[in-house]
Amino acid sequence: MGRDQGLYPARITRVIQETADTRTYVLDVPYPYRAGQFLTVKVCDTLRSYSMSSSPDTDAELMTTVKRVPGGLVSNWMHDHLRPGDVIETTRPTGLFCLRETPAPLLAFCGGSGVTPILSLVKTALATTARRVRVLAADRDADSVIFGPAMDELARRHPTRFEIRHHLDDRSGYVTEDQVREFVLGDRGADFYLCGPAPFMDLTERALLAHGADPARIFAERFAAPAAVVDSGDGSADAELDGTVSIVLSGKRHTVAQHANETLLESARRAGLAPPFSCEAGNCATCIAQITEGKARMRVNNALEEDEIADGWILTCQGEPVTPHVTVVYED
Repeated sequence: MGRDQGLYPARITRVIQETADTRTYVLDVPYPYRAGQFLTVKVCDTLRSYSMSSSPDTDAELMTTVKRVPGGLVSNWMHDHLRPGDVIETTRPTGLFCLRETPAPLLAFCGGSGVTPILSLVKTALATTARRVRVLAADRDADSVIFGPAMDELARRHPTRFEIRHHLDDRSGYVTEDQVREFVLGDRGADFYLCGPAPFMDLTERALLAHGADPARIFAERFAAPAAVVDSGDGSADAELDGTVSIVLSGKRHTVAQHANETLLESARRAGLAPPFSCEAGNCATCIAQITEGKARMRVNNALEEDEIADGWILTCQGEPVTPHVTVVYED
């Protein structure tokens, strides 16, 4: 059996205006979840994933926080139309951006709305463990700070265990690698959690590795589509290979030739199909399907457990064939 990727009704009980362009939606749902996870919302026949800002260990209600994105179909529609009492469709919570069972300190780096899952993790770590927790939160300016009062209140309640450092770009410029290394101080053995814009996360991860952090202790949550394969101009990016990809969707089989550097999801689209997907970054598992013939490797996997992979499940947005013939089956 695959994981539950179905859509379920969720009633909005409250809407909290966090900043001018950020709102928290409080949902009346029975879903169990872990701190740091997210759920996927279907709006206008489009799927988007949003992290929980609540913690199952400190909050009685499930909350997901959405920042308005210029040109964003789903985020803009939610901000413009959703009110308390409205019902939306969501998946059950999922995701692996969660706490490990360890006494090691927790250091988090977040930029903008990347603070959303970080707040969830911080609340659970402070409520259920004795770990020391420190957060560097970068924002454009004071008006852009999301959850500033909530973070400051946690610091007041846990003065010996929790530190929040607010960095404002309009006052101090962008965060630098030196500032990341200075924030880490002697905590090279900590667990590091990163969430925010891709350039911010790349810089932070680079600084942590240069500072001697264990790569296995760096956890990043990315909700952005990966860069497209660059066409060298010689046709190699679209080169047809000696192999096929068969996609079974809604019980019907479609077969296309393999193309170089093409994921299973891209092959399905080229076959004229519209399989489920959302983040296209290897995080949300909306695009999950099962390989029944052949093999494929994933570029990124931040969603599937080892036993699921062993059973043939794959993130089709990240899976590239490594055998001449691959058959992938989407659940009905």
